[in-house]
Amino acid sequence: MQTVGVIGLGNIGTPIAENLIKSGFHVVGFRRRPTLELEQLGMRRANSATEVGASTDVVLSCLASAPALEETVAGLLKSARPGQIVVELGSYDAKEKARHIAPLAAKGVTFLDGEVSGTPPMVASRKAAVYLAGDEEAARAIDPVIKGFADSSFYFGAFGAATKVKLINNLLVAIHIAATAEAMSLCMKAGIDPSSAIKAISSGSGASSAFSARAQAMADRRFTPPMGTSAMLEHYIAQAQQMAAELGRATPMLDRAAELYAKARESGVESKDVAVMVEILENLSR
Repeated sequence: MQTVGVIGLGNIGTPIAENLIKSGFHVVGFRRRPTLELEQLGMRRANSATEVGASTDVVLSCLASAPALEETVAGLLKSARPGQIVVELGSYDAKEKARHIAPLAAKGVTFLDGEVSGTPPMVASRKAAVYLAGDEEAARAIDPVIKGFADSSFYFGAFGAATKVKLINNLLVAIHIAATAEAMSLCMKAGIDPSSAIKAISSGSGASSAFSARAQAMADRRFTPPMGTSAMLEHYIAQAQQMAAELGRATPMLDRAAELYAKARESGVESKDVAVMVEILENLSR
């Protein structure tokens, strides 16, 4: 069975690795913190990105920042060889990702732009969607690997397109969560039983995945542990606004939502689950 490398075993990388192992892949993984749970499932722990690259033909990296990617690629270049495929699944400026295409290509390695759309529980249950962009032949070649951890994947063409689709997706997530908070604030103030309202709305035309994921948590004031934070969404909001500015397109709904997420940061609750947005809405005057 094929061996796959996974670098960046955080909230998203860990369930990716777990699903690959369950699908029968041999996984070689690397992160600085202990990986005992994954090792117990059968993952082989590597001591560096270089070691991961030396052991695998396909490397999935899921990193938190551009500097982390810079360091990882530097390590992968040391063991790079023709025919390898590296996919970066982390979310940041596509230009930062694109800087690594040429150095890896000089070693015969194809570098793909990738994104994962979904929360950690969605990744764990294979319900997240994977977006890919870049060399089409390489994207098709790794399809069996992608299917090893996700049921849905989409190819979008030129490098950077996957990142753009993720920003558009998260533009909607940010707006939908703010709208869910607004709706739940009204529901509870009106004295309507939240659980009954959530069931009714979830089966009606106002339903959304954001509503299904956060409405009950808002009603229960369940803000920890965080499944996703307002700080994380602000990260995407800023990038989506930058993309819109470059394209010359207005985003009035996103801009209004951005003000609400800024209030969450100013209130010091940005590290709580984004369901805390209901409290931000409750504290706003009419």
